[in-house]
Formats: sequence, C-alpha cells, structure tokens
Amino acid sequence: MKNRNKNINVPNALSVLRIILIVPFVIYFMNDEIVPAAVVLVISGLSDMFDGMIARRFHQFTELGQMLDPLSDKLTQGAVAVCLAIKQPILIPLLAIFILKEILMVGAACLLIGKSKRPGGSKWYGKVATTLFYISFTVIVALKGIWGIENLIVTITLLSITAAFMIYAFVQYAKVFLAILHSSDPQYSMDMQQVMDKKTNKP
Repeated sequence: MKNRNKNINVPNALSVLRIILIVPFVIYFMNDEIVPAAVVLVISGLSDMFDGMIARRFHQFTELGQMLDPLSDKLTQGAVAVCLAIKQPILIPLLAIFILKEILMVGAACLLIGKSKRPGGSKWYGKVATTLFYISFTVIVALKGIWGIENLIVTITLLSITAAFMIYAFVQYAKVFLAILHSSDPQYSMDMQQVMDKKTNKP
C-alpha cells in the first residue's frame, strides 16, 4: 500500500484556497462590487488564520506548506495592493515598498533552496503584518462599499501602519535568513533527493 502523501492536508488546501480566491476578489473589486470583494477578503483572511491553527493542533507541518503559506499570503496581498493602487494612484509609493519587500523575500528563499537549505517558516511578526494587511484593506473596502465613505486620510493612515509593520517583519525575516544562510545546523538542511523520493513514494 502506498504511503499517503503528507502534503495533502487541510492547511495546504486552505493555502491553495487563498490563491484561488484572488480571482473573484479582483473581479469584484475592479467592477466596484465592494461588498462581495470584502467578503472574499474576509474568507481569505480567516483561512490564513485557521491553516496555522490546524497545522499546529494536528502537527500537519510539511515543507510544501511552509512554502505555500507565505506564497499565498504574498499573492493575495499583491493582488489587493495592485487593485487598490489602480483605484487610488496616490497609494503607488506604498505599493512599491510592498513589491520591493516581497521580491527580496522570494529571492532570499530561492537562494536558500538553491543552497539546499530549508527556508524558515512563517513567524509571529509575519502573521501580525498579514493580519494588519487584511484588517486595513477590509476596513477600507467596507467603508467605501457599505457606507460610501472614501476618506483618504484614513486610507493612508491604515496602509502606513501596515507598511511600517511589514518593514519591521522584513527586517526580522532578514535576520532569520542570514542566520540560516551561515548556519551549519542540520535542522536547516534540505535533502533534495529525499524530497524527490518522498514525492515518488520511494522508500
């Protein structure tokens, strides 16, 4: 009997769900259907919260999950940020900060994998930054969609706070990246042949 693929679990499914939800969010938001867009964003945020809780509770941590979780966060945040910047061009500088941060983090993860090292998983400060992101954008789209309020001061304040914490999270992740890069601890090693064997169910 073949071993069950450990990558097929609820946390990973929720991460994939967040990626799928990007499509309806973009469609709703760009067509000014703000309430449905906000609902999709809330569902996405809840899935982000629950996947971590489920992974910890049932010990469903996988290397794929450690990559899928931040990837789904980055894709979702990027899609929302781009949509909002298109609607309000004054927010483009904040979008530039976000894009630069994400490019550097993805590049760092690829560098570690290239050196057969396991990228660090999500940390509390990354989750807080993500939570602030969802709160900020949900408030912004809800104000516009439900009450018809477009307060630029509120928008910039919320996004500035979120951007500041994202920068803080980036600095902390950079410290983790450097520690892993220069570490000889076997816990950070990634045996690529072993990963491939697992995928093909080889003993």
